Amino acid sequence: MNSIVKNYYNDNAELEWNRLGNPYTNIEFRSSMYLIEKYFPETGYILDIGSGPGRYSLELLKKGYKLSLLDISNNELDIARDKIKEAGLSSEGYHCKSALELDSFEDESFDGILLMGPLYHLHEEKDRMKVLKDTYRILKKDGVGLISYINTWGALKAGVSEFPEIFENIEYFQKYVNGDLKLSCLEGFTESYFTIPSLALAEVKKAGFKIVSYAGVESFLSGLKAQINELYKNMPEVYENFMASAVKCCEMPQYRDATEHIHIIVKKR
Repeated sequence: MNSIVKNYYNDNAELEWNRLGNPYTNIEFRSSMYLIEKYFPETGYILDIGSGPGRYSLELLKKGYKLSLLDISNNELDIARDKIKEAGLSSEGYHCKSALELDSFEDESFDGILLMGPLYHLHEEKDRMKVLKDTYRILKKDGVGLISYINTWGALKAGVSEFPEIFENIEYFQKYVNGDLKLSCLEGFTESYFTIPSLALAEVKKAGFKIVSYAGVESFLSGLKAQINELYKNMPEVYENFMASAVKCCEMPQYRDATEHIHIIVKKR
């Protein structure tokens, strides 16, 4: 279990709950829910690996799914437990574990799996492959998964306004174009792994999954954080129109390769 990543999420548990609620990051949340509603079975047992404080778990429980949560941070799970209880709902279990510790789950236990976050923090391919292969193993035949990566091509766009200073070194541009970027806690928000869509898709296929679709969840709004915040404040109705359209376009090839987060929809063969 990576203590650097665990400590980061323990220290920022409340921040993580609030992260998807601001005008810009809400597009990530809405697009993710759109993909879940489009591709996941209408009922079944879901495992949320890297659940954080339970933003998606709560929504799936509201829809009537049976669900368990797994996260590296006990503080994140405490928030999830409280939010789910406040909503009058209950989960099947809360597992404080790393995504590398899926061995205790039986083969073909889940109808759907969310793997949104853990792969952001695993530098070594062998570790990412272990998580992916375990996810494949515990998913039922024809079960659906949503697997997420941070995309360096989208991060380049975000970097213009959010972290331009790192690009004083011209070599950093090529690193972001190439992907397979391993950042220390001093270089990223914590110890983290960024890649590009082609490498992410190849890795997921290598684990045995059938690729159903993939999406760039920020869609055509990627990198426009300041503008979207202004639009939300000054023209809320127009903001809602942009958000609704961006969600519908998140799987379009002209957008999906250049957003900060890519979601890959998979099926077990």
